[in-house]
Amino acid sequence: MTKLSVNINKIATLRNSRGGSTPSVVDASINIQRFGAEGITIHPRPDERHIRYQDAYDLIPTIKTEYNIEGNPIEKFVNMVLEVKPTQVTLVPDSIDALTSNAGWDTVKNQSFLREVIAEFKRNKIRTSIFIDADLKMIEHAASTGTDRIELYTEDFATEYEKGNKDAIKPYVEAAILSHELGMGVNAGHDLSLDNIEFFGKNIPHLAEVSIGHALISESLYLGLENVVNMYLYKLKE
Repeated sequence: MTKLSVNINKIATLRNSRGGSTPSVVDASINIQRFGAEGITIHPRPDERHIRYQDAYDLIPTIKTEYNIEGNPIEKFVNMVLEVKPTQVTLVPDSIDALTSNAGWDTVKNQSFLREVIAEFKRNKIRTSIFIDADLKMIEHAASTGTDRIELYTEDFATEYEKGNKDAIKPYVEAAILSHELGMGVNAGHDLSLDNIEFFGKNIPHLAEVSIGHALISESLYLGLENVVNMYLYKLKE
């Protein structure tokens, strides 16, 4: 069954807007898991505009499910991940000034770099995942990096699905099938929401995990965090 990992970056954004520690990302992590989520995701960026590097350490005792840390593997990020030792590290090619993740890895151009970084994480028994577009060539070369999984970048799907174009799922289905054939697990994330998650989950084979943050936290403002977590779990497990 597909696991739900909740990205708590937006809770940190709200906290940082006033300073102090409210709302607490630690309390959020505890409660989100208590509500049934099977993982917690964070994505620290160099400017620490939402999740801070210290949060990655503070969250360690709270996570009883799976801990996924996303980010661009610059030296500071790599060192932090090696110290925290999360369940999974998801490598994302964010530029320093990126507002949000907006592209997957070019696994041809960055092949040797990714292979080296992934090998280091795997030596430390950390599962690795590569953020990637639904591009069969990129997925084929991802397998050569030694990564355990890929995370499909789903913004294009979400945008087209909102317009009523259900055929937008097709490249993602093909990408998931190829990834599985090449021995890599399949994760997915970005702009997945209550509106599209059921359709996506039912159509993508071998889907191990979805990571959802912005939509889930936004929906929780209207519907309540516990209720929304359980709505996602219901839609994923239908």
